[in-house]
Amino acid sequence: MTDLSFLSAFLIGIAGSVHCVGMCGGIVGALSFAIPNNHANYPYILAYNMGRILSYSIAGALVGLLGQFVSHHSLAGVSVLQFISGVFLMVLACYIGGWWHGLLFVEKGGKHLWKYISPLSKRFIPFRSPISALPYGMLWGWLPCGLVYSTLTWALASGEAIAGAKIMFAFGLGTLPVMVLMALGFKTLQHIVTHPLFKQVIAVSLLLYGLFTVLKAVQLLANH
Repeated sequence: MTDLSFLSAFLIGIAGSVHCVGMCGGIVGALSFAIPNNHANYPYILAYNMGRILSYSIAGALVGLLGQFVSHHSLAGVSVLQFISGVFLMVLACYIGGWWHGLLFVEKGGKHLWKYISPLSKRFIPFRSPISALPYGMLWGWLPCGLVYSTLTWALASGEAIAGAKIMFAFGLGTLPVMVLMALGFKTLQHIVTHPLFKQVIAVSLLLYGLFTVLKAVQLLANH
């Protein structure tokens, strides 16, 4: 994995935060009710988000391992996986921009697993300590999310378990600022990232980057 891949995943996380506001806003708001009275919010919020990012990293390692298997059995495997990741990025752009909601069908696929995972989170609330917020966040890291699934295709294209984990870790770090600030009640930020113009700018940027990735993959495939 190159430094550019790590940076790209981080920037996708930042850009995709506009999706996080709508998808996870209610969850973040509910965190305040799970935190004991007269306790500082910061440790709980950070522990929750670290758990969430840890789950992303584990998922990245798993799909990276799958990508490694594919690339070892096909000379053009990596290029094909890069093509898929670019397509998913463009689909994500369409979703964020409100142009097409095909990504919802992908999210629905994850709901079958989620219905078994989500009840487990109730065991950790209300939080007894910041440590109990960590596994809670790890469970919520598996919430069906088109943004996460789109980025997982990048981890898949990395062709390595460690590289896949690093990509998803970088992505998680990119989502962290908005998620933390939302949990701390920064309503102004929420209004900015949900503004239609802001969402369109982010969507166009992701669309162009996805198109660039697709064209690059096609060029590599043509050279095989």
